[in-house]
Amino acid sequence: MSNVENLVGEWLPLPDVAQLLNVSITRVHGLIDERALVAVRVGERNIRSVPAEFLQDGQVVESLKGTIVVLADAGYSDEDLIIWLFTPDESLRGRPIDALREGRKTEIRRRAQTLAW
Repeated sequence: MSNVENLVGEWLPLPDVAQLLNVSITRVHGLIDERALVAVRVGERNIRSVPAEFLQDGQVVESLKGTIVVLADAGYSDEDLIIWLFTPDESLRGRPIDALREGRKTEIRRRAQTLAW
């Protein structure tokens, strides 16, 4: 099991994401293409999956897309940006994904932008 798999905990295969968001699987692929979501291959069957915490109240976490774009622009691979979002940071009192879920996107984006330099 990879580091990213251990950090995240709960993963959702793409069909489950579609069901939770109440959209087609094609739309889920579109969200990944638009960088609103990130999926990596995990588990024994190597299935493309999304961290469950990227979804909240039947939607994609609102500030996730912009954060993914900033991290990708900083040269982070999909796996690396998931690791960054799920790694505890003492100065945040938690993980960046927790801060995003709490609506603290400005702080997280600022940190993500500094990674590009």
